[in-house]
Amino acid sequence: MAAHREGRERREGRRRIARRSFLIGGAATVVAAGSASAWALDTYVVDHVEVADVDAYEEAAGVTSTTLDTSEAVSTDDSWSADGTTITVTKKTTGSGNDTVTYFVADVVLTDATVLRSAFANNEFGENVIEKTSAIAKDNDAVFAINGDYYGFRSTGMVIRNGVIYRDKGAREGLAFYRDGEVVVYDETATTAQELVDAGVWNTLSFGPPLLENGEVVDGIDEVEVDTNFGNHSIQGEQPRTGIGFVDTNHLVLVVVDGRDKGYSRGVTMTEFASLMQDLGAVTAYNLDGGGSSTMYFQGDVVNRPSNGGERGTSDILYVAG
Repeated sequence: MAAHREGRERREGRRRIARRSFLIGGAATVVAAGSASAWALDTYVVDHVEVADVDAYEEAAGVTSTTLDTSEAVSTDDSWSADGTTITVTKKTTGSGNDTVTYFVADVVLTDATVLRSAFANNEFGENVIEKTSAIAKDNDAVFAINGDYYGFRSTGMVIRNGVIYRDKGAREGLAFYRDGEVVVYDETATTAQELVDAGVWNTLSFGPPLLENGEVVDGIDEVEVDTNFGNHSIQGEQPRTGIGFVDTNHLVLVVVDGRDKGYSRGVTMTEFASLMQDLGAVTAYNLDGGGSSTMYFQGDVVNRPSNGGERGTSDILYVAG
């Protein structure tokens, strides 16, 4: 309880600092800007909080996850295990010179599917609420985390996290994590959030595109546009990537590819990313928010090299508490 309370205090402090900085540095901009700029600022920058205390919201919903007994956790520089859940992180490099690709693979075997949880920036749900992956991870006592789907950049898509419904606006092909350890790609527009929860869905992610289905690379993924709204950058070409692959029941591979860093890692195309997932044994794989957001956190540190020269704020993470 003390650690949970300290996490809340850290979050409250960050919210006060961030909002004070915005009011001091941004108010003059809003006044000086035309109506279009003010609209863009309100739509894509200003926080629109819908749930102010996610912990309390989920507690009130009565949804619980499997809690690991970490009293006898075993860790090395590249692995961690506790109570039957194991996480092994490996750095891999292919190519040479300007064709070098560097990526990080977390091979995760879960005791129970609900061990893999989601957390939101600042413990709030809403549009434009952001925090660094490592900060969200530390607030939630995570031993491992990756950035999620940046749900807060858009107003559509299914958002079910830790068994609780937050948004029910199907728009694209999503990824559903079931309580029985299965992970599937599904059509958000063909169902409802309540139907998914009733069927046993624990978490959903809404970004894409799907990379692998039935072990095969999905056709046309290098031409897909996930978002076309103001300020969005294309997901096409050689980019830093974050993705998740389903190998077998309760067995996942979570991958972050670094990029935009000549001689270290150029990034990968969507098809290259799919092939990489295929080589790792995934039969289903899904692309998450990438670019400057791509971040992997393990045992207290960010292990990759985010392309912005440092972490970029994001809406959410997937994590295992340790």
